[in-house]
Amino acid sequence: MEIGQKLPEFLGIDQDGNEIRISDFRGKKLVLYVYPKDSTPGCTSQACNLRDNYEMLLSRNYAVVGVSVQDQKSHKKFAEKYQLPFPLIADTEKSLVTQLGVWGEKKMYGRVSMGTFRTTFVADEEGIVTEIFTPKEIKVKEHAGQILNK
Repeated sequence: MEIGQKLPEFLGIDQDGNEIRISDFRGKKLVLYVYPKDSTPGCTSQACNLRDNYEMLLSRNYAVVGVSVQDQKSHKKFAEKYQLPFPLIADTEKSLVTQLGVWGEKKMYGRVSMGTFRTTFVADEEGIVTEIFTPKEIKVKEHAGQILNK
C-alpha cells in the first residue's frame, strides 16, 4: 500500500463480530493502525494514546480502527481491559496485513520470524491513503499527536 492508493473495501471483522468496511467511514478521515500484538507494552501504549486522544481525533473528523492478527477473543479482552472506544480488526487469516504490505520477516535479537510491522495508514474521506507512518517513525506514547500534527 502506498500514498495515493485506496484502502481495500472490506477491512475485516472486529472484536464484536461486526464487518468493518472502508465505506463505513466515507466522509471521515481514517486512522488505520496496524500493531503487532494485543497487551504487549508498545501496543498497549499506542492504543491507550489513541484512546486518550480519541475525542480530539473525532473532533478533527478522524475515525480510528486498529488491526492485528490476534483473534476476536483476544481483541475483546484487550479493548475491555483498556476501555478502547474504537474497533479492533481480528485479521487471523493475515489477509489485510498482507494486502497492506505490513506482514513479513522480522529480525529481533538475531532471530528471524514472521510478524506484523507496526504501521499506521491515514486515509482521506474517500479512503485514499494520504499518510503512512512506518515502524521507525511511530512513537507509541505520542502517536495521536503525530497524526494530528501532520
